[in-house]
Amino acid sequence: MNIEVLSLFPECFKGFIESSMVARAINLGILKVDLINYRIFSQNKHRQVDDYPYGGFPGMVIQAEPVYKAISDLVQKSYAPVIYFTPQGRKLNQSILKYYATLPRVILLCGHYKEIDQRLRNLAVSDEISLGDYVLSGGEIPAMAFIDGVSRLLPGVLSDINSADSDSFSQEESALGFPCYTRPEKWMELNVPEELISGNHQKIAQWAKNQSYRLTLTRRPDLKSEK
Repeated sequence: MNIEVLSLFPECFKGFIESSMVARAINLGILKVDLINYRIFSQNKHRQVDDYPYGGFPGMVIQAEPVYKAISDLVQKSYAPVIYFTPQGRKLNQSILKYYATLPRVILLCGHYKEIDQRLRNLAVSDEISLGDYVLSGGEIPAMAFIDGVSRLLPGVLSDINSADSDSFSQEESALGFPCYTRPEKWMELNVPEELISGNHQKIAQWAKNQSYRLTLTRRPDLKSEK
């Protein structure tokens, strides 16, 4: 899979793409991440890409033209969906990550300042995604979250893909994951649940299902109410 990131601050991604599962995916040749500073597409002699918004509102707005040129330069090679990260977008979830993990190529657009010119969004953006009901300085952190979430779903990245299948929100019914334990069996006078060391696979599966349901009901009842 090829992910192309359009950002004013591509250096933010350096340590991120050299770490953990994303680095593993890149080193295995399963994932390729290209970082592009769309400032280089500005025709302004100072490479300026922002200007004051019409209407006298506070803040600065990213101009449409340099970003449009950057996107055009990428899609003329072959089509790819353009994802823009904004609080106005649909909230990122596991289903969205699973869908995009099936595609060979995506373009991630990271905004900054107040917003990006709406005309560019209307003409060139395929999908708008938000991390949640809060505002960040730019789209770089949401883009990293997206890349991390997608990369671990690519075949061959995780040693055991079944691990991802049992994560929170990965089941057919939206639900939180179940509690996990490892050695030692007893720690700080606290024991691992008997079901997990019983060797009875049916009992273990039922325990996991019950715990998942309990956590979802107590911590995220909204997931059940959506059904």
